[in-house]
Amino acid sequence: MDKKITNQLKEKYEAIDQDVEDYLEGLLQSKPLNYWDYIQTDALLNLQVQRTTFKDEMVFIMYHQVNELLFKMILWEIDQVAKTKKVEADFYTTKIMRISRYFDMLTSSFSIMKDGMDLEQYNEFRKTLTPASGFQSAQYRKIEFASTELINLIDKRFRDTIDRNSSYENAFEHLYWQAAGKDYKTGKKSYTLTVFEEKYKDEFIRFTKFYYKNNLYAKYKALPKEAQENEALIKAMRHYDYTVNIKWVMAHYNTANHYLNIGGKTAEATGGSEWVKYMHPKYQKRIFFPELWTEQEKENWGTDI
Repeated sequence: MDKKITNQLKEKYEAIDQDVEDYLEGLLQSKPLNYWDYIQTDALLNLQVQRTTFKDEMVFIMYHQVNELLFKMILWEIDQVAKTKKVEADFYTTKIMRISRYFDMLTSSFSIMKDGMDLEQYNEFRKTLTPASGFQSAQYRKIEFASTELINLIDKRFRDTIDRNSSYENAFEHLYWQAAGKDYKTGKKSYTLTVFEEKYKDEFIRFTKFYYKNNLYAKYKALPKEAQENEALIKAMRHYDYTVNIKWVMAHYNTANHYLNIGGKTAEATGGSEWVKYMHPKYQKRIFFPELWTEQEKENWGTDI
């Protein structure tokens, strides 16, 4: 073994009060690594369990599992920005562009859903999915929390009047996606929303408390003025904002419209949500980084698609 490498190994393990010889003995006994063991291929390929005999249900399941893996990649990148004390413009730009590429992939992949499943099969097996709903993706909700200030995720009907110093509990009750399962006149929530909150609400509140000062928008506003004016960074942030809140959302909307708007009659989503107004960006105008857009751009948000 190269002496330099040997010395480096000794230094590494001495730094944590460990004997390098013990680790080398362990290496001697270990088996060579295989691709399938490292990627956990067998476990991954056994995570698809159909509820029906329709062949295209397998496409539906795998597609959403791929989405969740990409969401995890996105959160992994955001976490690095959030936990870096002194963020520099180049580092921030690199991370934002990585995240945008993941969402570019998510956006283009909707053709798998829109054009890759038999319409009749989908409208049969979807009946067995009630009351589950896509808005129950906890990872996607976390991506939103980690990207912007909480005020920008408040339902547009309440955004201008809600107290910005409102408690997390009160803010949570006015988040835009609550509209997918809540009657604001009576306060009654659907079963889909209720069980989602029972599982994730406490976790979401803890998550948002950390990201209150560490979300992507807050990190940007903490940069020196010169860095905030960096053209590459601004372009990257606008790309991310537009990709997530218009392109990806509209790809999702158009796919839902393809399957749920049949013969001019709009079917109800599996979770019972009023999905048209819940999903289309022109209604909610979700914008992660509002300072980076002109007033006209914000006014026309989602109307030029």
